[in-house]
Amino acid sequence: MATTFDLENFEDDEDEGIMQFVGFGIGSESFGVDILSVQEIIRSTEVTPVPNSPTFVEGVINLRGDIIPVIDLRKRLSLYDSENTVTRNWILILSIGNRVVGFIVDKVTEVLKVPEESIDPPPGIVIAGLENQYIQGVCEIGKKLLIILDFESVLFNEEYYALKDMDYEEIQLGEEAIVEEAYVG
Repeated sequence: MATTFDLENFEDDEDEGIMQFVGFGIGSESFGVDILSVQEIIRSTEVTPVPNSPTFVEGVINLRGDIIPVIDLRKRLSLYDSENTVTRNWILILSIGNRVVGFIVDKVTEVLKVPEESIDPPPGIVIAGLENQYIQGVCEIGKKLLIILDFESVLFNEEYYALKDMDYEEIQLGEEAIVEEAYVG
């Protein structure tokens, strides 16, 4: 059974100039995503590979009957770490536009409350190996820099539409056929 974070009980501080982010990490870098984009957070689960998909698309998962594409955020952002020892990751289930997509991350930290005025626009230079097109803003949390990602930019338009056009029903039917074959054989 998947472990989930309870995002139902977060406080709405939007009127007070406070933004809330779900903090997560990839390697030694700290990232944040607007809590309003997060549908849920689950422990990693078995991902079914999808043939002919981009290298950063790990595959799809079946989440309570919904087939959701899963992207390895480390690969997508080219944050390769030869010393990565994380064996069990998390999947952030995000609502991007009118699509639900899962993103594999190393760890999920906490819900962060950040005053809007402390968020700086993305710098013109590269941070943590990321191009600034993926960055919505940056702010300091304690002694670390929190990089707030723009997930709509993480998926380029053509990739977004490619995910949208993937035939998840066919993939799901293929999974069911494999399961039936296992019981028959």
